[in-house]
Amino acid sequence: MPMAAGEARLAIDCGTASTVAVLAWRDGSSSLLSFDGMPYLPTGVYLSQDGELWTGRRAWQAAADQPARFIPNPRRPVDEQITVDGSGVDSVEAMAATLRRVAGEAERMVGGPVADVRLVVPAGWGPRRRTWLRQVAHRAGLARPRLVEAPVAVADHLLASGLQVPVGSFIVVCDVGAGAEVSVLRRGPAGFEVLATLADPDAGGGAVDRALAASLIGGQTSEGEGWWAVAASVQAAKEALTAHPAVTVPLPDRPPVVATSVMAETAARPVVERVAQLVGDAITAAELVPSDVAGIWCVGGSAHLPQLQALLTERTGVAALVVAEPTLAAALGAAEVGAASPDSVDHVEVAVPPVRRAAAIAVPGLASLALLWQFVVTAEVNNALYRVHYWVLLNWGELAVAAVFAVLACLSAGTVLGSLIAAHSPTAEARSEGGKVSVGIVAAVSLGVAIAGMYAVLGSQYFKLPLGGFLPWALWPITPIVLIAVAMAVVAARQWRAPHGGWTALLAAPTGSVVAAAAGTMLIQYSMTATRWPRLVLWIDLAGRLGGLLLGVGVVMAVVSPLVLRLILGVPLTMITASIVSWRATGILGVFYAIAIAFWWAARLWTRIIRPATPTPRRPASTAIPGGAMPPAGGR
Repeated sequence: MPMAAGEARLAIDCGTASTVAVLAWRDGSSSLLSFDGMPYLPTGVYLSQDGELWTGRRAWQAAADQPARFIPNPRRPVDEQITVDGSGVDSVEAMAATLRRVAGEAERMVGGPVADVRLVVPAGWGPRRRTWLRQVAHRAGLARPRLVEAPVAVADHLLASGLQVPVGSFIVVCDVGAGAEVSVLRRGPAGFEVLATLADPDAGGGAVDRALAASLIGGQTSEGEGWWAVAASVQAAKEALTAHPAVTVPLPDRPPVVATSVMAETAARPVVERVAQLVGDAITAAELVPSDVAGIWCVGGSAHLPQLQALLTERTGVAALVVAEPTLAAALGAAEVGAASPDSVDHVEVAVPPVRRAAAIAVPGLASLALLWQFVVTAEVNNALYRVHYWVLLNWGELAVAAVFAVLACLSAGTVLGSLIAAHSPTAEARSEGGKVSVGIVAAVSLGVAIAGMYAVLGSQYFKLPLGGFLPWALWPITPIVLIAVAMAVVAARQWRAPHGGWTALLAAPTGSVVAAAAGTMLIQYSMTATRWPRLVLWIDLAGRLGGLLLGVGVVMAVVSPLVLRLILGVPLTMITASIVSWRATGILGVFYAIAIAFWWAARLWTRIIRPATPTPRRPASTAIPGGAMPPAGGR
């Protein structure tokens, strides 16, 4: 039962050889439009004697008698003139005839004009060609369309089909239709963005058809008046050869010939080689290496070319897969894009991380404040009354660890800060994922350094001592952490690479290590400053040793992750930290922990950004299209 027209979204993927259209509904279902009983509409049109443009099966039947009046590909470059029988034809009107047919079929299904229209465009199309397509849509009587780049539509369809693509991951969409377009995309929190696109109109099904036709008829072929008839037979043979070793191919004005799968593979080999080259060049143009890519996904009518998947995997070392229903993926993805009105202003909504991240921020923040409080309250002040030989015995290691925790808490809040800044920023750069993360890290580092400096000022003013004695212990231990965080901010700003799992997970503080080190530092300070009653001396000393042991545990948890390595390293290290607890060693222990945290940050920078592990792509689930059938694998 048809739904209201206002509830439908019409997505149209108008390719060089064929056009597919999908109607999507608010309940998540979708319907594939059919034309003359086929799940696609041939893009070619026929100009009748009275100037009317015919489409679909009627156009192809008429072209059999008058091939000179057939326009097999009206989707031409803007500056290319279409000529029929010596007369020029308006390219906008020629292409509009195809879209007008699609619009009529969509209206018939929903009972009225569809207000939400999406048109799939190649990522490499510039403003002129996009404007031309909008003019075509207007001439065809469609509502104002929303243009969706083909690789972005495919990537959105993969997500909707169940593919797991973490934020920050890179994928390659290889669209092989009549030609080839290879795009490298990166997933951000607001969606996919195209980093690089390379195209070659001669690296697709059209080139394979010409090569296979040449081998069948024993000579070179040219796209003359009768070429479309030869191409139709060759395309049907190419499709049949995917399931049979040999087929008979009828040719116009010639006896039938036999085509074999070996001939098809030979014809496809140069095209496959060129597509593999485009993939490698596109990855390089995106300033990546193949190991950065999570997967290569092939779509388009020629996605099933012989050896295409195998060669792409061999050349890049990355798994290459053909998307289920490759000719429909772009249209389905465009239909699945958010249902915002085309009149709305496009902008990036920056999502604030979930509330549960507050725990990772609160643990180091509260630990930092607790250590600062103990540092100030439990310090041993001598000769404070008379100010004669006035001196204070301070646990400098405790101040250093408090400063480290302050920086960790601020960095854990880096994405929150970036989100808040981006939400109120008028510039698009700050609202992009890279800009948001970079600004958030810089703001977090600045805040952390300011808090550490404030700790030093507070201690200096409270004890009436020179500031120069406090600043080195508050600032020098956090310097390596600050430098590594700045390097991460630069990476995020350039959008060179994003960590697996996203920046929020990367910036989260190691809470287990923080808790162990905080408890150990407080126990050490207690053992140094507690009143040593004879009955409590043993217990106070044991508390100090336990504190040294816990601080060693915090160091081990920051330095290594596997449990076996933690046990191997932890036993001797905790024994050492427990045995050296003393007033003179407190500063050493604090700096030791600061170095461990700097090592933890450096390891994350290396393993998650510089040399990350490549996530394994998962094959997406097939999307069911009610009442539709698979289109042929010819050029799209």
